[in-house]
Amino acid sequence: MDTLTLKLRGMSCAACANNIEKAIRSVSGVIDCNVNFGAEQATIKYDRSVANLEKIQAAIDAAGYSSYSLQEEILSEEDDTEKAVRRALQRKLSLKVVVGGVISIFLLLGSLPMMTGLNLPLIPSFLQNPWVQLVLTTPVVFWCGGSFYRNGWKTLKRHTATMDTLIALGTSAAYLYSLFVTVFPKFFIAQGLIPHVYYEVAAIVITLILLGRLLENRARGQTSEAIRKLIGLQARDARVMRDGREIDVPIAEVRINDVILVRPGEKIPVDGEVIAGASTVDEAMVTGESLPVKKQPGDEVIGATINGAGAFQFRVTRVGNDTFLAQIVKLVQQAQGSKAPIQRLADQVTGWFVPAVIAIAIATFVIWFNFTGNLTLATTTTVGVLIIACPCALGLATPTSVMVGTGKGAENGILIKGADSLELAHKIKTIVLDKTGTLTQGKPTVTDFVTVNGTANGNEIKLLQLAATVEHNSEHPLAEAVVKYAQSQEVSLTEAKNFQAIAGSGVQAVVSNQLVQIGTQRWLTELGINTITLQQYKDAWEAAGKTVILIAVDGKLQGIMGIADALKPSSTAVVKALHKLGLEVVMLTGDNRKTAEAIALQVGIQRIFAEVRPDQKAAIILSIQGEIERFPKSKIPNPKSKIVAMVGDGINDAPALAQADVGIAIGTGTDVAIAASDITLISGDLLLIVTAIQLSRATINNIRQNLFFAFIYNVIGIPIAAGILFPIFGWLLNPIIAGAAMALSSLSVVSNALRLRNFQPKAIS
Repeated sequence: MDTLTLKLRGMSCAACANNIEKAIRSVSGVIDCNVNFGAEQATIKYDRSVANLEKIQAAIDAAGYSSYSLQEEILSEEDDTEKAVRRALQRKLSLKVVVGGVISIFLLLGSLPMMTGLNLPLIPSFLQNPWVQLVLTTPVVFWCGGSFYRNGWKTLKRHTATMDTLIALGTSAAYLYSLFVTVFPKFFIAQGLIPHVYYEVAAIVITLILLGRLLENRARGQTSEAIRKLIGLQARDARVMRDGREIDVPIAEVRINDVILVRPGEKIPVDGEVIAGASTVDEAMVTGESLPVKKQPGDEVIGATINGAGAFQFRVTRVGNDTFLAQIVKLVQQAQGSKAPIQRLADQVTGWFVPAVIAIAIATFVIWFNFTGNLTLATTTTVGVLIIACPCALGLATPTSVMVGTGKGAENGILIKGADSLELAHKIKTIVLDKTGTLTQGKPTVTDFVTVNGTANGNEIKLLQLAATVEHNSEHPLAEAVVKYAQSQEVSLTEAKNFQAIAGSGVQAVVSNQLVQIGTQRWLTELGINTITLQQYKDAWEAAGKTVILIAVDGKLQGIMGIADALKPSSTAVVKALHKLGLEVVMLTGDNRKTAEAIALQVGIQRIFAEVRPDQKAAIILSIQGEIERFPKSKIPNPKSKIVAMVGDGINDAPALAQADVGIAIGTGTDVAIAASDITLISGDLLLIVTAIQLSRATINNIRQNLFFAFIYNVIGIPIAAGILFPIFGWLLNPIIAGAAMALSSLSVVSNALRLRNFQPKAIS
């Protein structure tokens, strides 16, 4: 299975997106398809042995639209094709709006005496001549508005309809009616009707809609501002050491294993590992981390971050689309092109919206003509219905907010993988926090070490050597703490054989023909080893919040270690803030209960799950999800299960992250955890958890506002245009006002979505 992202052209409303989606899904081998009207792109999953790019593009072309594949090189300066197309469209629309606007002014002046019933001597009489108005209107209809008629005809031939169909029908009705009046005025006089023409309606409506699209196109371009900012972060060139010389090369020519020199204040061009020198690096633009990070040999550096006062050399480890920045851009692009579940209702409505409006327009004409016999009244109301109806606002309501919301998340160091995750985050009821590496620094150190046989005859050093030799084969943070402690004591390591890690329990191996087993008291007890000897130390250290591991050699307890992992500075404040947001906070850890309780007490967590093996974490998340949710401040049970978020950073957290409704990975953790998550906190700052939830709530509120505006606009506007107020007040909606309202409806939705760019996380007090 492959995934393909296409940029789409020719869409005018959400109905177009539905048409394209149906066309793509009809291609044999296409597994899934999501067309995002706001982002103007399609994300397609397909079986490459059956379908391919050419077949998919052919289906899109057959539906009356065009497409092109997004460039493979993610970090190329903003897609040249996209920039060229958008600028060309802006120029074209601007010219048509100017031409249509000037002509519309003359037509409006010519129609004022008829509209007001007054004799206005300052208006030249020739502008009131229907034949002059016909000549003025024709280029506006067929040149300025030509795309509406072409697109409308294409869709009708394929037995579908879009907003272009409505505009084409409405303006052509006004134009053809006026043409008929111009050519056959005596027919209307014979019917007792005044031969009024409505050329200005066709011209002004087309101009207003084009103006709306011009402003909408400009506003929608701003929704991708986050992507452009991210792409703009990368350096343009790099100073590479080659053949003993420093040479400046374009970023595209940098290769893996190149050695790059970075001077004070310069931007780091690509990802790599420091090999010489030291400095501090400002990573705020990529990770959101406000404080500069110290870098020395062995540390990783990220492309697009800014070097401080020092100078250093680093070896390139990732280039092009593999860099950290490129992966961020890719994730943001995917999120912006995804579709939120809340959009389903709007999609269902837009599926039948245009046919329903056409049916309402026909019914309006028939009813008014039958009851009044007034052709002018019937035509005016019909044109108003066709013009005021707008599926665009419905189609833009969700995707524009999602695009801005995910982009704003990236600016704050929060990567949201999809619109569904962004939406679901606002429904979270319980948030489960892993302890090690999440609440704590994840850099444990050995603080206490006691042996059964004391320090005589070097017993302590010998046991430390055995323990460190075994732990050297493990990736666990506690193992790293033991090895570093041994190195600090200048203890050399030997060779371990038959190493084995028992998940959630400990490790064992054979060293110098001795079986060394290191792990929890529970595990060693299960092995039949007496662990009571050093119980007093264990109890005291655990009461202080330390993790305790026991060391046995050949089936006998020989020593005990106390390991402390300091809390992150923000842990307590974050837990407090999550409680203020109305969330239940739970701690999940493989550590023993006493240590877990001590840590939980420090941060203010009441509910904990301790001594949990990695294979049990997902099951615990599942059990929490199945708990009965209760209505706020009530004992009445709610049949809905809890929405649970899991925050973790390690390999052993990946199943739990995948099981949770929303998996939140600490970006400083493992790639496996990040891959299994829905949201990634790039810097590892726990405060971003609160920001992510606040952003989700702000985005969903914004979407609801947009949907309300879009629905209420059509629910109120269409009946008024159909003349529902005429029997009561004798008032009809002028089709010109209907056209202006339709143009402004889409613009208002996009403008409201753009307010999210001003989102700022609320301070934690």
